[in-house]
Amino acid sequence: MTTFSPRRRPVGQILVAVTLAAQPMLAPAETVLITGANSGIGLEFTKQYAAMGWDVIATHRRSQTPATLAEVMAEHPNVIEERLDVTSVEQARALAERLADMPIDVLINNAGVYNDRSACERDDGCAGEWSTQSFGNLDYSLLDTIMAVNIKGPLIVSEALYGNVRASEQKKIIAISSSNGTLTGEPEPRPGAIFYRMSKAALNREMQIVAASTRPDGVTVIMFNPGPTLTEHQEYLRGQFEGMLETSFTVGHMIDTIDEVTIEDTGSFLRYDGAPEAW
Repeated sequence: MTTFSPRRRPVGQILVAVTLAAQPMLAPAETVLITGANSGIGLEFTKQYAAMGWDVIATHRRSQTPATLAEVMAEHPNVIEERLDVTSVEQARALAERLADMPIDVLINNAGVYNDRSACERDDGCAGEWSTQSFGNLDYSLLDTIMAVNIKGPLIVSEALYGNVRASEQKKIIAISSSNGTLTGEPEPRPGAIFYRMSKAALNREMQIVAASTRPDGVTVIMFNPGPTLTEHQEYLRGQFEGMLETSFTVGHMIDTIDEVTIEDTGSFLRYDGAPEAW
């Protein structure tokens, strides 16, 4: 073992050291972990939390750093990336081991699949294919993918990183859902997008049960409807429908709502601005 010998310092240095020691220690930055952080809503969460000074753990399933995320990391040294396929129990548990001593104040389950993007480039503005989710033309391999990412993924990640959330100050688990998952809020259900819509209904029920399971630990679980958001994959809808929301707008409101919710709200399905949503 190396032994360090004490060295005498000039009185001026001693006074400076004492003065600095007497100053209050800065509180550690809050920490957020975001899945699917390389595009859309997840990327915007990463940008906004980073700009707020939070420590951001941005996860993605790419083998290399996505260009979209690299740009944010270059501007904000408080953003680190972690590779995570949310459908892999092994990867989620390995991530939990790497982050064993790191409390996570807010865990955002954002990663999701909404349609067939097999013909798209990775993070481009391609709209993807919706026809294979219409009754009479269903692609059941797509169903397996959507169910794995949208339902199993949030459960795997929430359970694997639960110790980190429980060890934090805020103790919040967030799931990005959709009004498409409502069972009672659509008086006349329309056809189409059957896989995506059923996955969000299942996600809401799943996280409601997670909320009941984790409430004794003081963990708040919230499901969000971000509204009709103009992510890069939805840009083709700009100007076609009224009420479309900028990604920065809905994410900013969700961040404000996350900050305001308490354990009394756990298990709630909320709009981005905190208004209750119909199940």
